[in-house]
Amino acid sequence: MNEDPVTGLTKRNIWLRGLLMIVMGLTYQLAGTVLFFTAIIQFFFALVSDTPNARLAAFGRSLGYFQSQIANFVSFSSEDLPFPFADWPSASGVQ
Repeated sequence: MNEDPVTGLTKRNIWLRGLLMIVMGLTYQLAGTVLFFTAIIQFFFALVSDTPNARLAAFGRSLGYFQSQIANFVSFSSEDLPFPFADWPSASGVQ
């Protein structure tokens, strides 16, 4: 059979994982762009109201955790698939 005794991955599973890694890598880039614009909007909120927007701060924090989950998946540090295959990470960082 095509199963690797060390990791338990079959050739079919590694190709599927490779495809998911490409999709997650593109998603990581998109999330980085969204985070950049969120930071710019947050800056203007803080500039106008002298305090950052709490909802944008929570969204930015959860987006950062999402990017962390993607990085863990594509680097083989984790087998857990990030959103949309799992729940969106909470702003507190506790899943």
